[in-house]
This record gives sequence, C-alpha cells and structure tokens, in this order.
Amino acid sequence: MLEVRQLEKVYTRSLIDRTPTFRLTADFTIEQPAIVGMMGPNGSGKTTLFELVTGSNTPTSGQVRVTGKDIHRVRTDQRDRLAIHYHQSYQVRHFRSWTPNALLQPAGSDYPMVHLFDEPQFNTQDGYIGFMLDFFRRLRGEGRLVFLCIHPNERFHLEIVEEICERFLFVKDGTVTPLPHYPALLAHAPARAYLGDLLGGSHG
Repeated sequence: MLEVRQLEKVYTRSLIDRTPTFRLTADFTIEQPAIVGMMGPNGSGKTTLFELVTGSNTPTSGQVRVTGKDIHRVRTDQRDRLAIHYHQSYQVRHFRSWTPNALLQPAGSDYPMVHLFDEPQFNTQDGYIGFMLDFFRRLRGEGRLVFLCIHPNERFHLEIVEEICERFLFVKDGTVTPLPHYPALLAHAPARAYLGDLLGGSHG
C-alpha cells in the first residue's frame, strides 16, 4: 500500500549556501491495511515525512509510491485521493506544484488510501475518544492505511496507541525507524528516552 524508497529530504541554509541544516531519511514498506503510530521529539521530521508521503513536499531524492503510483507524478488536484494529511484540527493540507497537471498522471482512486493524522486531539469528553478510535478502525476495516502522529504527554495517550496501533515509526533527528509492534517501541532506546516518565513502573 505504501512504499517509501530511500527517501531523503535535505534543507539547506539558502539557495546560494548549500550547507545542510536538516536531513530526513526514510526507507520502509507497508503492504497491508494497518493503523500505524508515529512519534518522536519536536523538530525530528514527522510532519515533513507526512508532507512527502502526500506529495505536498518534494523529496531531494528517493520515491514514495501509494498503491503502486509515484505520488509526486500524480496530478496535484488528485493526490489527496491517494494520501491525505489532516492537521490537528482535522483540516486538510493544501499545496501547489509548478508542474502542470496535464503533464501528470491521474490518481486512479476516488477515495484516499492513506490517511495521515498529525497530532489528533484526543478530547477527554465522554465518548469522544471512543468515537475517534472507532473512526480509525473503520478506515482500516475499509482497507485503508491510517497513520496517527501522536505526541504523548499523558499516560492515557500511550494506552490509546498500545490499544489501537499495530506497528510504529519512531522519528528522531531526521531518522525514521520502523518498529513492528508496541513491545518493540518500548525496547527501542531512543523511544524509551523520549517517553520517559510516561512509561512508569509497569514497563520498567
């Protein structure tokens, strides 16, 4: 469903001064519908990765393929039929491209196959969290790939990802590490350091 092949995005100081200021690298494949949790420190490259997957940011090198199609070769007005990026408020990110759509290929899909939620707000009002989890599960049940980028600052955030996420991506300093399940996340030293006190004694 999603192939991220030797993807790299390099930011430099300016068009003239090409000294790198930040570099994101990722290489992973997800073949089946799933709910994928993503976390990592602020500024580590999580949103940049989402932008690259949806085609709203152009990679320095590498490729993103959604259901076999190179997202960056698909018409800009149809990329959200393959992969869609929601902000915290669930607004959809929009973007522009300098390549005319006439020179790009159609999405070949009427409904997004990959849904990327950027730090969704888990309101503690009665029933709201259950409603959101049911929504994510329904997308997965319809054969979609769901990403939840979560910045856990309360214990119940971890309980949510442990319950609903089948696999994980941990992002730190521009490096994306795929992890196959929740125990692997807890065993990953940078993730443990990031989660810190939230782990408490139960997973120590």
